[in-house]
Amino acid sequence: MTTVQLKLEKGWFTVCATARLIPGRGVAALLPDGRQAAVFTDRRGRTYAIDNRDPFTGAYVLSRGLLGSTPEGRPYVASPLLKHRFDLETGVCLDDETRTVQTYLTERSSWF
Repeated sequence: MTTVQLKLEKGWFTVCATARLIPGRGVAALLPDGRQAAVFTDRRGRTYAIDNRDPFTGAYVLSRGLLGSTPEGRPYVASPLLKHRFDLETGVCLDDETRTVQTYLTERSSWF
């Protein structure tokens, strides 16, 4: 089985089996410290994770956002509430660079 893991301060945290991730859709994961992460996989099989909290509204909804990419190929998620776009690699809001969300390093791990 292959799983998706996030790099946290205290090491790697297993989120779920990769089979649970549908390309173009996100899942919310509760982290050990009580925060939430939004985890995505794109159609190329790349995995991304960012904070699930929308900094504009305070709602934990980014995992329900729509994936897209800029004309330059930068992957982003658009918040389902106000449609602000967040770069999945840097966490910077593409519509207001003063707002950011935390990003997490992801890894796919296999175990038997």
